[in-house]
Amino acid sequence: MEFPAYRPRRLRRTDTLRAMVRETSLDASDLIYPLFVKVGSGLRDEVASMPGVFQLSADELPAEVDELKSLGIPAVILFGLPESKDEAGSGAYAEDGIVQQAIRAIKAHDSDYHVITDVCMCEYTSHGHCGILDEQGCVMNDVTLEMLAQTALSHADAGADMVGPSDMMDGRVAAIRTALDAEGYTEVPIMSYAAKYASAYYGPFRDAADSAPAFGDRRAYQMDPANADEALREVWLDIAEGADIVMVKPALAYMDVIRRVKDEFGYPTAAYNVSGEYAMVKAAAEQGWIDERRVVLETLTAIRRAGADLVLTYHAKDAARWLRQDGLQT
Repeated sequence: MEFPAYRPRRLRRTDTLRAMVRETSLDASDLIYPLFVKVGSGLRDEVASMPGVFQLSADELPAEVDELKSLGIPAVILFGLPESKDEAGSGAYAEDGIVQQAIRAIKAHDSDYHVITDVCMCEYTSHGHCGILDEQGCVMNDVTLEMLAQTALSHADAGADMVGPSDMMDGRVAAIRTALDAEGYTEVPIMSYAAKYASAYYGPFRDAADSAPAFGDRRAYQMDPANADEALREVWLDIAEGADIVMVKPALAYMDVIRRVKDEFGYPTAAYNVSGEYAMVKAAAEQGWIDERRVVLETLTAIRRAGADLVLTYHAKDAARWLRQDGLQT
């Protein structure tokens, strides 16, 4: 049997034809915007290593939410910069902690806007590690679980719609799910940073969140970048413990992992287009070496094509504007 000659270029000739056969969609509704919140009033401090990204005081959040909502971006994820830190990271679970204040500020302004919170200790501990340390400076897994569960519960109490544990402690999803359910927050989902790698792409974030470790690094609890099979085991464990969404972080260097997670589990999957990925694009664009708009939209589309249902990205506002200008978003 002979097949007729296939000429793929026929369907690439015009914008309309290309849109008609496009396999992967990208919309503002696929995006989650990270926000850094700090103590104070009237603060909007740009992060030097992340142009266009700001540390905001809680009173600045209503205007930010209005802008995001107008762009069709459905949710934010909050990261806190406390006024002071201690070895126990007590600011993470304080009733009047900065993230708790931020949640209330957003919800008082717009109760329907979706607020996700990062659940970790690194921004709140004086040593910058993601848990409580023993006398040898090693993170104590099970003690840390109690603090993480307490933190997630305090976020739910303040009105958070979803919590996102990013610490990579063993058993954290189960501990958080148990704590939330015990207090009646059975409908608060968990978006777990299930496969979070010990990556060099996090540098600018640590400036933005003031969360660099005071000593050592996080390779003892974050994943080895060389491992992909291990990521599937981590994801499986988090799903078994009650995660509602699983995340791969970072995104660009781990497209294969995103694809494998989606193919293996078919679960709602998020990917974090992290600070280093953002900063590199911004730096190259400022030098005129790349077309920022095209690179950003190509990158986010590629992350979606790899299997991500949701993309956490600092490009969200720009991407939403560009999609609207291109007529690809209503």
